[in-house]
Amino acid sequence: MGKSFDFTLIWVYLPKLLSFLHVTLFIVVASVALGILIGLVTALPRLYKIPVLNRMVIIYISYTRGTPILIQMFLVYYGLPELLKAVHIDVTDVQPLVFVVITYALHFAAYFSEIVRAAVNAVDRGQAEAGYSIGMGNYDVLTRIVLPQAWQVALPNVANLIIGTLKDTSLAYTLGVMDVVGRAEMLGTTYHFLEIWIALSIIYYTIVLIFEYSYRRLERRLSKYEKHVAAIN
Repeated sequence: MGKSFDFTLIWVYLPKLLSFLHVTLFIVVASVALGILIGLVTALPRLYKIPVLNRMVIIYISYTRGTPILIQMFLVYYGLPELLKAVHIDVTDVQPLVFVVITYALHFAAYFSEIVRAAVNAVDRGQAEAGYSIGMGNYDVLTRIVLPQAWQVALPNVANLIIGTLKDTSLAYTLGVMDVVGRAEMLGTTYHFLEIWIALSIIYYTIVLIFEYSYRRLERRLSKYEKHVAAIN
């Protein structure tokens, strides 16, 4: 049973939670960065229909989409050390934070891979063929024609995926990671649960608002650039 609600305690708990915000942000940044790299690699077999690899990527994406991230986190935390033992690699001293980042990176990569594939396929094939017709190679066509346009298509979905990753990090505390939610759990011993969770919601909501504002500014700048290029052409 919690204690009587005290509105002023929200502002007391806010700085206590914010002191652990850097851990949450580190998880997000590290997971997104690693997830983008993995996602780009796993998108290639889907785009080029590489036998065997294509099927393996499909299974990986389907499994990631079809299971809760909490289960994935425990599978990585308990399963990865067991797999590495088979090749005589001991990771018992590795911090839980590393397993959390790996889990979220793999989760992010599965969705990011599909976003990239859909965005690339959305680009008119005629433009790529026009590039080939003037002597451009595969790399030039990909980097100068396809990817710039695919990025415009993918950007809104990537932004939503990053926001989703931020909110999903609230489960990291289940492995003992002391982020803002882990700190909130510890503060729960004061029995002022409502004040603590309101303070926590303010932190998450503020971060999302800042990110959404940054995304809108980026989107407007890209839109202006497109109009400028179109005017020149």
